[in-house]
Formats: sequence, C-alpha cells, structure tokens
Amino acid sequence: MEIVTEDSVTTLGGWHSGKVLVAGSHGGIIAGMLAAQARVHAVILNDAGVGKDAAGIASLGLLESIGMAAATVDRRSAPMGKAELALASGLISHANYHALASGVRPGDRCHDAAQKLCHTPAPYGRLPRFVEKRYSLGSARRQPPVIGCDSVCLVRPGDNGKIVVVGSHAALHAPDPRLALAVDACAAFFHDAGCRGEPEGISRLPVLDRRGIPTAAVDHRTARIGDARSMWESGVISFCNAAAAGVGWRCGMTVPEAVACYRATAISAAQRVCA
Repeated sequence: MEIVTEDSVTTLGGWHSGKVLVAGSHGGIIAGMLAAQARVHAVILNDAGVGKDAAGIASLGLLESIGMAAATVDRRSAPMGKAELALASGLISHANYHALASGVRPGDRCHDAAQKLCHTPAPYGRLPRFVEKRYSLGSARRQPPVIGCDSVCLVRPGDNGKIVVVGSHAALHAPDPRLALAVDACAAFFHDAGCRGEPEGISRLPVLDRRGIPTAAVDHRTARIGDARSMWESGVISFCNAAAAGVGWRCGMTVPEAVACYRATAISAAQRVCA
C-alpha cells in the first residue's frame, strides 16, 4: 500500500483514496472529516499542541467511529504544514483504537507508524459530508464586520475589507506566499497550533505584514483549533505581526479586545483625514 504526504488536507482529492496519508494539518474535527471524505485508508495528522479541550486530536475519536486508523505526531517533533518533515522526523503522540490495534504506539517514528497502518483493516463506515461553517461574530452593526471561518478554505472573495477570524493554523502550508490569505482582509486572526515561537509556526504573520494586514495568532491553550467561534469567545493573542502592533494589538489581549482596538484606531485615522 502506498504512503502519501500532503501539507494540507484541504488539497485532498480522489487520488488519495485507499492510501495511508501523512498530512501537515492539525488533528481536529475538520481535518478528520476531510480525510474521511477523501476515503483514505488511514491518516496521521499533527496534534497542534493538543490545546484547549484536546481539539488538536479530536479527529481520532471521530475516525475511530468509522473504523479508520488515525494517529497524530507531536507538534514538538514536526512543524505544522510540513508533511514530508512529519514523515521523516515526527514522533507519534496519540493514536486511536484501530491504530493501536495495528501496533502503533506513542513514541513511534512517524515513518514506522505509517508502515504499520498499511496493514490495518480498511474503514467500514462513512461520515456525513463536511459542512462549511462560516458565521458573523459580534455585532452585525459594527464596522468593519467580523467573519468567522473554521478553516482558511472557507474564506471568500467577499471577505475583502473585513476582519477574518480563521480556525486554521498560522503556518504557511505552501511555498506561494499569496496563499497565506486569499483576500485583502483589513485584519486577521489564526490559531498558533502550539507554536513556541519558531518562525515556521507563525509564518503567515510576516507574509501578511508585508501586505499591511494586521495579523495575530491565538494561543492554543485558550481556544479550540478549527473553531473560529471558540477563538472569538475565549482566544487570547500569543503572537502579533508589526502591522498588528501598529494598531495597538499586544500579546495577552483577547480577540474581541483586539477588534475593538482596530476599530478605534481606524475611526481615529479617518477623523484625522477629515480634519
């Protein structure tokens, strides 16, 4: 059986069906649903630091319910969005029942675990089709509006000029910097996915800084990855780019506080122009 790698589960297609997948995505619910939708044989994801409510490994139980073997690599052993590095140097941190039954154990090298998953039985069930989750956050009357997207793939062209709160991790998963964010939002938030300050863990931030977009990462201990509403309700900023600092954002600020700060700064700037 073939072992394949993908930096993001958002790029999965029919050619992944029946294969063992190692992906650079977090191990949350959305990633698991996309892997199941692609009908992979088994999957290894990144635990994203596990985080609030164990959201970084939430897909393991979900996939266990359909008979799919699934595991995660330790975020400290492999960066987000880098599947080849995960396969080469990642260490298994968590595994569901079917992965454990195939011999996978915490501490295994990812490559060895993937080899074991080639021999696990095929999934016997199907999950409901993945449903996109987008929503307005905060008061709809305040400007600019805040849009929540549980995954970066849910950002739409109409989000230009809005504040976007995105449940995806803050690491680039593709060499093209234009893919850091597909729209010219006026401000953005991503999830830090257990980043400890290493540049690749928050590599979207400097790219968006060069585009003049204030961008922050939210601490994985304060909000569930893959859940923009959780980021809005309890997320606390862990990292900011220079553009974000320029509008008054700082580490330790909540997401709603940062949005209010941005709006106040924008109003002040508009008043100076009018004067």
